[in-house]
Amino acid sequence: MSLAAYCVICCRRMGTSTPPPKSSTYWRDIRNIIKLTGSLILGGSLFITYEVLALKKSLTLDTQVVEREKMKSYIYVHTVSLDKTENHGITYQARKELHKAVRKVLATSARIFRGPFADTFSTVDIEDHDCAVWLLLRKSRSDDRAARLQAVQEMSEARHWHDYQYRIIAQACDMRTLTGLARSEESDLRFFLHPPPLPSLKEGGLWCFGGNGLPYAESFGEVPSATVEMFCLEALVKHSEIPTHCDKIEANGGLQLLQRLYQLHKDCPKVQRNIMRILGNMALNEHLHSTIVRSGWVSILAEAVKSQHVMEASHAARTLANLDRETVPDKYQDGVYLLHPLYRTSQPIKADVLFIHGLMGAAFKTWRQQDNDQDLTEKVSEDETKYTTCWPKSWLARDCPALRIISVEYDTSLSDWRARCPTERKSIAFRSNELLRKLRAAGVGDRPVIWVSHSMGGLLVKKMLLEASKKPEMSTIINNTRGIIFYSVPHHGSHLAEYSVNIRYLLFPSLEVKELSKDSPALKTLQDDFLEFAKDKNFQVLSFVETLPTYIGSMIKLHVVPLESADLGLGDLIPVDVNHLNICKPKTKDAFLYQRTLQFIRDALAKDLEN
Repeated sequence: MSLAAYCVICCRRMGTSTPPPKSSTYWRDIRNIIKLTGSLILGGSLFITYEVLALKKSLTLDTQVVEREKMKSYIYVHTVSLDKTENHGITYQARKELHKAVRKVLATSARIFRGPFADTFSTVDIEDHDCAVWLLLRKSRSDDRAARLQAVQEMSEARHWHDYQYRIIAQACDMRTLTGLARSEESDLRFFLHPPPLPSLKEGGLWCFGGNGLPYAESFGEVPSATVEMFCLEALVKHSEIPTHCDKIEANGGLQLLQRLYQLHKDCPKVQRNIMRILGNMALNEHLHSTIVRSGWVSILAEAVKSQHVMEASHAARTLANLDRETVPDKYQDGVYLLHPLYRTSQPIKADVLFIHGLMGAAFKTWRQQDNDQDLTEKVSEDETKYTTCWPKSWLARDCPALRIISVEYDTSLSDWRARCPTERKSIAFRSNELLRKLRAAGVGDRPVIWVSHSMGGLLVKKMLLEASKKPEMSTIINNTRGIIFYSVPHHGSHLAEYSVNIRYLLFPSLEVKELSKDSPALKTLQDDFLEFAKDKNFQVLSFVETLPTYIGSMIKLHVVPLESADLGLGDLIPVDVNHLNICKPKTKDAFLYQRTLQFIRDALAKDLEN
């Protein structure tokens, strides 16, 4: 105030007084005014600059700290004095008002140049190079589904980010975004945090669930721990098919227990597959999704789905698809596995191709590339990892990317001596209804369908289609069926069943084998009914049949499905110089067996694939 008053006095003196004889006094007053006003302007500028820099520093993310932390994303807030006497006075009020003004300017510029931000994410407190990260996070939580999907796609395609930026996404994204990233083929694994630390083991061993372990199992004597764990896992697989039991598994720490087992048995694919089956079944229950994600399983699944091993990748893809309610309306129940596509895709899916294995087969090993001849015994299924590849996934998916390829698995046995549960004897009729229900839940029937079957699997396909024709809710499956491929299907019975019945007191044949007998009334009825039905619906049919015998054990050699039994009475029947095991295993991609199969699929779906 005194400085301003002095300037006013000097100006009035210069304006009212008579000019002095000498101009020295006049210029001296001007110099004094310049000195004083210059000091005022300079001091004010320095003060404002200091306050702006101080404010910017207080509102800016400390990137050096972030770079040091890497795996974390802390925001450090500078401490403020608790002395209330410092928060009063003209200086404090001036700083407060200045901060408000600068904050408004920064917020306004952010809105102009970077677009509006939600309240959760503010552009004021982040660096320029982090704006894209937070913009994508905000977009991933949009009410617009298309915007959310676009945000996840852009995140998955990011290649130039620093480690800490991936960690920001990992810590700040919601469950829906995390699942979408796990189902994106190009996603970097740095998007996924390591699973949280597992709780310490309780007294009583690994399998406790809050109890005292497995004293009952130990009472049997010397049982290898791996065998006991496999029994427990197989029991849990059955329990996990019941929704209320899934709740109990989760409530008693089952997710953490399974995760510990998964880590302990990284070298045992069979254990890991059973764990994935349990997890996939639990993921069918949407109220458990948040618990599964919080337990850290998504990071494990994101890595597993990228595996080169088809079984590991398909098991993980099934679980992630069940978790992904954003883009997958279908539910994949136990035994229904995705071979293609494993990830989210912009490629429209125009048709389904379903692979149904036969007696002693499996969802993956039945469709591997042809290798050395193997015996038709239980030993075939004991070491499933030694297959070469899965041609529907590696060849058919590449030749016809617009297809959804599903492989189905169910338990079968040659003899009740080796059955896992002899009292659970399932007929073809029972299995067909069970598989039909699972396939409909997976959306089969919503688009054109091709059925590919081997051996007893062909009988299941015939029975499923007949059953679907009797149920109005299954009518879409019939209406959308375009064609069926049969690989050595015993429409009129199998020599294997005849041999097994002749020595039934020694072999104790399973119910599935007995139903393959040419004298079975059920088999004859199935053939007659389906032939009439297929002709009426004008289904396209292609059949292959083996011409070479198959070894059963080390001493017995049988022609499992002879030529006359494989003749459906409809469509082409092509003999192939292979045995029963290799009739559905092409030697190479250029082999006649695969090329003829591919041509049939393309011809049957020609109109659908063009649209």
